[in-house]
Amino acid sequence: MAAHEQDKPGTATHILDVAELLVQVRGFNAFSYTDIARELRISTAAVHYHFAGKAELGEALIARYTARFAQDLAGIGARFTLAPARLDGFGGLHLAVLLQRRMCVCGVLAAEYQTLPQSMQPAVIRFFDQSETWLQDVLEQGQEEGSLQLAGSARQAAQMITSGIEGAMLVAAPYGDTGRFQAAAASLLAGLLRDKTESSP
Repeated sequence: MAAHEQDKPGTATHILDVAELLVQVRGFNAFSYTDIARELRISTAAVHYHFAGKAELGEALIARYTARFAQDLAGIGARFTLAPARLDGFGGLHLAVLLQRRMCVCGVLAAEYQTLPQSMQPAVIRFFDQSETWLQDVLEQGQEEGSLQLAGSARQAAQMITSGIEGAMLVAAPYGDTGRFQAAAASLLAGLLRDKTESSP
């Protein structure tokens, strides 16, 4: 392998970019280092130089995706004040992925969980735990400000939203119908809104 091929600036990032796309449109188990090498016009040895094995690639991919998602959630928190708007923003992050004809990376990995390298499995769970913790905080805020009503605990509602949103993505994808996802997400979140007429004198 030529030295310039392994040391070229940005190669690791480009490898992760291609791997992310392949996971989102094919699944983790449906691509190989050969697919990445072909797309980037590099050798498979160059891919192995940066990520010794596919498990290492997967771990790096999840870590990057989780960090980026956390930044997106922080952006929603900075942009919107009220809990309902923040929940809409959460749904909007997933809609943006669907509009690119892609899937949530960790949603795809969750579907393949039992066949993933064991070193990747805890990272998938951490992604959803992080997401649900953020949602729980927003839901508790909504209860305090009087904009949301929950049948159970905030944690249970956060888990319901995560499962509902990820499931809506999976079902909408084969139809190529983002409207289907939007309707499901809107219905899910609408069920949490407090009926203003209940508090009217």
